Amino acid sequence: MPTESGSCSAARQAKQKRKSHSLSIRRTNSSEQERPGLPREMLEGQDSKLPSSVRSTLLELFGQIEREFENLYIENLELRREIETLNERLAAEGQAVDGAELSKGQLKTKASHSTSQLSQKLKTTYKASTSKIVSSFKTTTSRAVCQLVKEYIGHRDGIWDVSVARTQPVVLGTASADHTALLWSIETGRCLVKYTGHVGSASGDQTAHIWRYAVQLPTPQPVADSSQIGGEDEVECSDKDEPDADGDASSDCPTIRAPLTSLKSHQGVVMAADWLVGGKQAVTASWDRTANLYEVETAELVHSLTGHDQELTHCCTHPTQRLVVTSSRDTTFRLWDFRDPSIHSVNVFQGHTDTVTSAVFTVGDNVVSGSDDRTVKVWDLKNMRSPIATIRTDSAINRINVCVGQKIIALPHDNRQVRLFDMSGVRLARLPRSSRQGHRRMVCCSAWSEDHPVCNLFTCGFDRQAIGWNINIPALLQEK
Repeated sequence: MPTESGSCSAARQAKQKRKSHSLSIRRTNSSEQERPGLPREMLEGQDSKLPSSVRSTLLELFGQIEREFENLYIENLELRREIETLNERLAAEGQAVDGAELSKGQLKTKASHSTSQLSQKLKTTYKASTSKIVSSFKTTTSRAVCQLVKEYIGHRDGIWDVSVARTQPVVLGTASADHTALLWSIETGRCLVKYTGHVGSASGDQTAHIWRYAVQLPTPQPVADSSQIGGEDEVECSDKDEPDADGDASSDCPTIRAPLTSLKSHQGVVMAADWLVGGKQAVTASWDRTANLYEVETAELVHSLTGHDQELTHCCTHPTQRLVVTSSRDTTFRLWDFRDPSIHSVNVFQGHTDTVTSAVFTVGDNVVSGSDDRTVKVWDLKNMRSPIATIRTDSAINRINVCVGQKIIALPHDNRQVRLFDMSGVRLARLPRSSRQGHRRMVCCSAWSEDHPVCNLFTCGFDRQAIGWNINIPALLQEK
């Protein structure tokens, strides 16, 4: 019988050791760190009655719990340093005030105030960290309440934005870096019309276009059960797994080549546009650091909203009031009030440490903002000095969208994930992503369709496709 050489045997043992160590749970105690990782066979258990897919899911969840505790440990170290800094500041302030020593009562008052602040901060940190750890167990159950229903494939470059019509007929719209905008049948995934009027990435030609087309929806087809698509485990996907651009679903649909109206006052890329309540005016946001308000019928520039220090990233209008919110790379977002025709007020809100990628209105008096600083903040318009809730994530956040009726926030990420949270910051679910479903590159935008029976959440990304998801909201809220 042939024998293995010493070098081959050593290499195989080293490989097995690395494999087993990667599946073991690391210990924070230094004495535990010295212990070798348990073999995979012992972790999975030879006599286990659990299916291999369930055991793999458990190992994945334990790995997530480990990472959550590591993040909590790091946050606690930072908090401890802040406590030491505050204690030093308190001691320095207690030495003298105008040359006289503070009385014991004054020192006690200051200490009580600082302790109260620290206590509140500790509670907030603990609550957020606990929420993140508990939410790790929702990976499996979220697959049952969030199912991929339809893929909309036809663009030849990344999709920047996705939107759903607010009136009948309800169709899906996408804007892409391939210079086109498409309208889709939500039920069939068929492209209904292609718009090719832009000469740059929509809308990299510094204009916003208004165009019209009479849509005739095709007969809906039975929807396939997507619960059988893909496996349980997530995998990394390469560029070769992207949809094939040769199968262009938009090649045989009607084409519009010129707009009814072109809005041309910007000097930079137009990043977003929205209709003001009533539909007679529209607002646009641009990299030229301004937002413009136009009369739709005449294309006349009514107001140029200036004040941001850097490029704008998004704009959003209130569904029932003449309010506009704009976000910018200058780490702020601004609220513009046009309710009084004679007075146009503006308020500047700070709270992020990096680019504010979007800010949107919700039901009532709330605004939700997302940022490249990996946080989402919920604000009360009546008191904008500090957020009423903060969501901390592990990746930069792109254009968020809120399901107004159910108060659920959809968070598209740079790391290809899409997560759902409620307005208080509790994580509800993560959209499933595997080798055969979900986005394969950065997810740029999301849009809710609250009353649509087939799909009620849509996402788009740099993988050139939009995806329609069915969200079982009652089950989602029941899990909460």
